[in-house]
Amino acid sequence: MRILVTGGAGFIGSHIVDALLEAGHDVVVIDDLSSGSLKNLPRKIRFIKLDIRSNNVATIFAKEHFDVVYHLAAQMDVRKSVADPRFDASVNIIGGLNILECCAKYNVKKVIFASTGGAIYGEQDYFPADEKHPLRPLSPYGVAKLSFEHYLFYYKEIYGIDYVSLRFANIYGPRQNPHGEAGVVAIFTTKFLNGEQPVINGDGKQTRDYVYVGDIVDANLKALDYSETGVFNLGTGIETDVNMLFRTLRELTGSKCEENHGPAKKGEQLRSVLDYSLAKAKLEWEPKVSINEGLQKTVEYFTSQQ
Repeated sequence: MRILVTGGAGFIGSHIVDALLEAGHDVVVIDDLSSGSLKNLPRKIRFIKLDIRSNNVATIFAKEHFDVVYHLAAQMDVRKSVADPRFDASVNIIGGLNILECCAKYNVKKVIFASTGGAIYGEQDYFPADEKHPLRPLSPYGVAKLSFEHYLFYYKEIYGIDYVSLRFANIYGPRQNPHGEAGVVAIFTTKFLNGEQPVINGDGKQTRDYVYVGDIVDANLKALDYSETGVFNLGTGIETDVNMLFRTLRELTGSKCEENHGPAKKGEQLRSVLDYSLAKAKLEWEPKVSINEGLQKTVEYFTSQQ
C-alpha cells in the first residue's frame, strides 16, 4: 500500500516507518523536524519537510494518492499545551483537520491516529482505565486529542474514511528525545550516562504505564490489517513509579547518583494505567516486552550513541 506517515521522523513515527518499509509498503514521510530528526530515518526514505498546517499538504496528497495515513505529527508536550493552548490547538486540531480534509478530498481509505491514553482520561476513577472510562482531559493537549477522535468519527460517517485511534500509554525506547520535558526514561538515562544528576519531581510516587516502543509498533501494524473502526488503549496494565525508574536505570547505567527530589509539578497526574483488554480481543495485540527488558534495551541504545 501507499502510506503517508505524518511525524515520521519522530521517536515513535520513525519506528513505524521502519516496520512499514520492512513489510513492503510504499512510504512517504511528512515532518517539520520540530522534534523529529532525519537521523531516525533510512537514507532512501521519501521525506518531505512540511508543517501539517501548510497548504502544500494538499499538493502532496494530490500527487501521491495515499491509501492509508498514519497521523503522528503533533505538539506533544503537555506542559507546553498548558502554557500555550492556542498553539497546541493550531497543530493538534487545525493541523489534524488539514490532514483529514485532504484524506476526504483525495480518497484515503483509512487513518490510524496516535492518541493518548494518559491525558485523555484525566484523574482516573478506577485502575486500570478501559475505553469506557469517563473522558476528562486536564490539559489542552488531552482536549485536542479527544477532539480529533470526534473528528475521525465525523469523517467516517460523512466521508466513509475508516479509522483506528490508538490511545498510547507512556512510550519509551530507542530514539526518544532526552532534551524535552517529556520522556523521563530518556532524560534519566542520558543524565546518568553523562554523569549528571537527574531530578525526581515531587516524592516520585506518581505512577505511569510504560510501554516499550517495539510493542507500540506491533499494534500499529495490526491496526493496518484491522477491518473495522475502533478506539483502543495500548498499555501494559502495570503501574511503575518514578522512584523505581530512577533506581533501575541507575543500576543499569552504573551511576552512583543519589536520589534527588525537586518540587512537584503543578497539575501532574498521580496515577495513570491502561487496560488493554479490548486491543487484545480485537487487534490480537498485547505487550511482550517487560519493563526491565525494555529499560535494558533503551540503556544499550543510549550507550551506543555516546
